[in-house]
Amino acid sequence: MIDLHSHTNESDGTCSPKQLIEEAARAGVTVLGITDHDTLTGFDMAREPAREAGLQLVCGIELSTKLHGRSVHLLGYFPDTGNLAEFREWILDQQASRRERNVRLAARLRELGFDITLEEAEARGRGMTGRPHFAEIMVEKGYVKNLRQAFDDYLDESATGYVYRREPSFSEGVAAIRQAGGVSSLAHPVRVHGDVPRMMPELCEAGLTAIEAYHSDHDAQDTELYLGLARRYGLLVTGGSDYHGEVKPGVKLGTGYEGNLRVPPEVLDRLTNGKP
Repeated sequence: MIDLHSHTNESDGTCSPKQLIEEAARAGVTVLGITDHDTLTGFDMAREPAREAGLQLVCGIELSTKLHGRSVHLLGYFPDTGNLAEFREWILDQQASRRERNVRLAARLRELGFDITLEEAEARGRGMTGRPHFAEIMVEKGYVKNLRQAFDDYLDESATGYVYRREPSFSEGVAAIRQAGGVSSLAHPVRVHGDVPRMMPELCEAGLTAIEAYHSDHDAQDTELYLGLARRYGLLVTGGSDYHGEVKPGVKLGTGYEGNLRVPPEVLDRLTNGKP
């Protein structure tokens, strides 16, 4: 079983890298892509546990980029991990912008009457603290009923507590991945604001090389749509559960939500060879 989209607690997942490998092995996953937000630390830490478990590990990352003022997530996959020194330096700058946003987010939530500090959030998220960690605190302190309400009412881009984060443009993210020898893939396109089919010429012009057709949020019709776009524009296809552990308890490694995910073997073959 193949799963090319997962997260550890080095970003916004709840499993340590070692625990994620253990969970993947238990689930029958034989090929796992770790795609933490703005960091490769989880992948680095999982290498030895994956080797010991006999599990093939794929180096990946998920970047937050801006396109027409909206956040668009971009996956990067790196078949060759020996050429990432400059890319690692580049993502350090993205991490710095994340922390600067978190300082302002904590202040904004206090303005709204929530007793939440940056230190509380960073105790959970450490260097990759993000909005999900603030949401967890809001639930635990009884300010909201669940994580979804925390985002809908306060943390999403259109909500009252949202604060802007300096993010690279979509084309800058694609270029950074390409320069590091990687494959750039449009993450969970069903979540992208706007008409994705109409946006494809612009995305391809920016250098996009793949699209995540298989995802836990996609139904069969969505998957067929994105596979069709991949064929039309000569793109590679990627896919994965977007596993986060306890944050998204309904999503399982390898099989997605209620078994709605199956990534075909040819997806990995073509990704490795770089040919649609």
